[in-house]
Amino acid sequence: MDIAADLILAGALTVAWLAAGLVADALPGARTARELRRRAGTLTLAVTAGAAMFVAIPVVIWMLPGDSAADSAALLPAVPALIVLTTSVRRLTQVRRGASAFLAAPQTPVPPALRAAAAHPLILVPLQVTGLAALIGLPIAGRLVDVPASNVAGIAITVVGAAVVAIGVRAAMRHSRLSLLALAPIGRSRLRLPVDSR
Repeated sequence: MDIAADLILAGALTVAWLAAGLVADALPGARTARELRRRAGTLTLAVTAGAAMFVAIPVVIWMLPGDSAADSAALLPAVPALIVLTTSVRRLTQVRRGASAFLAAPQTPVPPALRAAAAHPLILVPLQVTGLAALIGLPIAGRLVDVPASNVAGIAITVVGAAVVAIGVRAAMRHSRLSLLALAPIGRSRLRLPVDSR
């Protein structure tokens, strides 16, 4: 198996997960319930395509003769992808069901609580970290970096760690801001006792 085939496989994996990360980032920005439902459906398709690539890579490697580095490149995003498939997909399904509740009135603005749920860090962070890890796997697939190389591995771990912290802090701050907006109407409403006119 040649380098071009490895790069094609790793590139397809990277494109699928980077696209999922971008769609997840835009998910809370939907203006109407119909748009939120459409974006959640698109994100589900992107996650499905990314998961399918994890199955396709070993199958293609098995079918084509020769050594391959694509399987080593796919190991990096495998761990965050498992988090996506176990936690993010469940939360994404809840967001899609919440948006589907407004099918009778699709132009309804997205309720603040549903927007906050769409911005939950457990949706955004694992998806973007998986895309980042897949992107870092491209030099491994291109055989520019040997996996056992400790210096490169240390640099890659440091870069990924810093990026994960930055992504996580950004997602948590946005979710916190949107959660406060969802609770703001509750804080404004006050219980008014009837005034005795006697």
